[in-house]
This record gives sequence, C-alpha cells and structure tokens, in this order.
Amino acid sequence: MAVAKPTPMKKSQIITELATTLNKTKKEVSDFLDALVSLTYKETKKNGSFAIPGIGKLTLKKTKKRKGRNPATGAEIDIPAKTVVKASLFKACKEAIVPPPKKK
Repeated sequence: MAVAKPTPMKKSQIITELATTLNKTKKEVSDFLDALVSLTYKETKKNGSFAIPGIGKLTLKKTKKRKGRNPATGAEIDIPAKTVVKASLFKACKEAIVPPPKKK
C-alpha cells in the first residue's frame, strides 16, 4: 500500500497553530498574517527587497534581453528583459531544516 505524501500546512492550519502557541485569537493571528503579507508585497515592490528575520529574503532581479530557442521548432527567438522575484533562505533557516553534515 502506498504511503500518503505529506502536504504543506494550509493557511487555516497555520493560524490555528500560531493562535494556540501565542495564546491569541484566530482573528488576531489572521489579521497579523494578512498585514505581514501586505507589507512584504509593498516593501519588496518599493525597495527591491524584503527580509523576514529568521526565514529569508525576497529580492527583485532584472534579467537582460537574451536569445533563446523554440523547443518545438528550433527557431531562434528573442526573450525580452523582465523583472523577477527571487527568494533565498537565510543560513540559519536552511540549517534548522536540513542540518549540515558533521565534520570529521
């Protein structure tokens, strides 16, 4: 019998867990999460980056115009310049999730 693949927590599960841990109401935690998301979007757009302490950083990065190939026809195409959002985790976050190998 196949083992069920674990699924990420849903927003409601995160809210319930945080409300219990922090001894706050679900409404307070939900409002906080919504405010954090809104602030993250606004500040990343305005300043080009936003860090959530202990977790990671969102950064806007501009890519240059470049040449590419259409995989179906092999024809050369122009890929326009664009701005993308890059996410990177802080070292402490990475090591808390996947500990580094022990040195000999």
